[in-house]
Amino acid sequence: MNTVYIREMYIEDIPEVVSIERLSFSMPWSETSFRSEIYSRYSITRVAELNGIVVGYICVKHVADECHLLNLAVHPDYRRRGIAKVLLDNMIRELKIEGCRFFYLEVRASNYAARRLYEGVGFNMVGIRKGYYVNPVEDAIIMMKEL
Repeated sequence: MNTVYIREMYIEDIPEVVSIERLSFSMPWSETSFRSEIYSRYSITRVAELNGIVVGYICVKHVADECHLLNLAVHPDYRRRGIAKVLLDNMIRELKIEGCRFFYLEVRASNYAARRLYEGVGFNMVGIRKGYYVNPVEDAIIMMKEL
């Protein structure tokens, strides 16, 4: 695999990011949602580039000593190459430096691939949010990693 380069997400990346988002989720974020995260003082947004192409992204909200994974996706053509893990590992390193102690996320109960990814980097199940997702309605598994 060529080297994946992780960098800050810029406004110019939004069309590529939204394209990946629409291919990845039944209730995709809008361009406005990504724009808001880029400009939010509490958000950290990064993209993964491979050969100059944006192939994935991650958005995290960081307040005090807690952070919450808002969004993470990799283009379907580039999945199963470790790109999501690189994005997560990079973010975890950055969050530790920023003083984050607890990293939370929700994941669809049926999304076994994502759950394995999160467990593989040290997240543990800490709860369930009943009916959290819509289209289709599904429970969310709440996971947490202590940094």
